[in-house]
Parts: sequence; C-alpha cells; structure tokens
Amino acid sequence: MSNPALSKNPALNGKSLTAEELRRIYDQPAAQTQRPGVDQPATDTGFGAQQPPVITPSDKPMTYENTISKTVGLFLIVVAFAAVGWFIPALMLPGAIIGLVLGLVNSFKKEPSVPLIMLYGVFQGLFLGGISGVFEATWPGIVSQALIGTFSVFAVTLLLFRSGKVRTSPKMTKIVLIAMVGYALFSLINFGMMMFGAMDNPWGMRGVTVFGIPLGVIVGLLAVFLAAYSLVMDFELIQNGVKNRVPEKWGWSAAFGLMVTLIWLYVEILRILAILRGD
Repeated sequence: MSNPALSKNPALNGKSLTAEELRRIYDQPAAQTQRPGVDQPATDTGFGAQQPPVITPSDKPMTYENTISKTVGLFLIVVAFAAVGWFIPALMLPGAIIGLVLGLVNSFKKEPSVPLIMLYGVFQGLFLGGISGVFEATWPGIVSQALIGTFSVFAVTLLLFRSGKVRTSPKMTKIVLIAMVGYALFSLINFGMMMFGAMDNPWGMRGVTVFGIPLGVIVGLLAVFLAAYSLVMDFELIQNGVKNRVPEKWGWSAAFGLMVTLIWLYVEILRILAILRGD
C-alpha cells in the first residue's frame, strides 16, 4: 500500500544531484552497475556510510507527459477488463487473487516489468468489474457514487499538492506506514473470521456498531485518509523522478503505484457506501 515499487527505487529518493555529486558519480569506475542502498548502502543509520545516490541522468528521461500517458494506458486496460468482469462475475475471485500476487511481485521487483504491470491491470480489472457488478445489482447507483468519490479525492489531493499546501513529512510518513500495517492486519483477521463463520454479520467486524456508527465506516474513512496520503507520496516520488531525469522506464513504476492507490481508494469508498446503504 505504500507503493514500494516507487519508494524503494533509489532514483526517486527525492534528492537532486549537485555538481559535486555528479563529479563524484562519474569518477566512480563502476557507477553504471552500483545501486545505492543495495550494493552501496547510502545511509548513516548503521547500514553503511552516507554517500550520494548513484544516479546517472538519462538521455531519454521520465517526464510528466510520458508518465501520464503510461498511467492513462494502464487505466484503460483496467477499465476494459472491468467491463469483462462486470458481465462475468465468476472471474472476480481469480482476478482478486492473481491481481494481489502480481501486485506484490511488481512492488518488490528492482526494475519495472511492463508485461507484469499490464497483467496486473488485466486481473485487477476483472476483480473490480466483478465486485462492482455485484454491488450495483444490490444497491443501484452505488458504482457511480464510488467513482465520483474516488476521482474527487484524487482531484482534491492533486490540486492541494500542486498548490504546495500538502506535502509529506518523515514523521507523518512513519505514522501512516504503521497505520497501514495495522489496517492490513485488521483486514486479514476480519477476512479470516468471515471465512470461518466466526461472525454472523456479512461485513464481519466492520458491521459492529461503535456509538451507533458501523466500525466499517470508521475504518473505511481511515483507509481513505491513508490512500489520500499515499497519493501525495506518489506525486512526490514522480516529481523527484522527473527532476532527477531518471530513465523513462520508471514511469511505468509510477503508473503502477498510482493505480494501486486508486484501486484501493475505490474499493474502500465502495465498501463504505455499501455499509451505509445496507440494512
């Protein structure tokens, strides 16, 4: 959820290269094959002495334009296969499982793989189409409401980021990452309890009311905030990649990271609306 495909990429670490750092990079005989933080640890936190990141600006760099085109292309793949999943809901479960596996594989790959990223879009599309079709049949109009909510959060977050009013901070990022781990653990336990019949409520622990409010709504709103903060992290990492003129291929990692966050955001809003409209 914290998009390690972006945050683990040393090229997007947010540090611009000075003339002195570039000179030191080019003076290194094996600069082309070294990876900061992997082959050459780049922190002074006990893992190695602090050194400038080994990044060579590319002749064909990542730009906002080519990153947007890759993101739009991946989005269209998701939408196209969501249409398939809508009419064939049986593909929802395999889409969810395979999509999750591909998401993890893409997240921890050292370099972006375009075919794997596209396959992620295919199977996540099948999952989203299936779950959206089922929810729409139960609560008419809920999909359009969830889409409006998702794009509204995305647009507001992007506008605030572009205005400079919203930025990440090391302390807040740590808090958010801890909250994400807690949310993932809660979701896993809740899923297990639902699968083994430990809870009668169809939403599991999410259906329990706290002060008259379903716990699922409270947890869902927290997840929406975490997803919005993840969007800010994505925007900053993309900005750093463009500023550092990293190779264009990393635009695929950026597109993948944004898609992961948007899918998570959509599913959370869809679930919140379903809980509020359920009886």
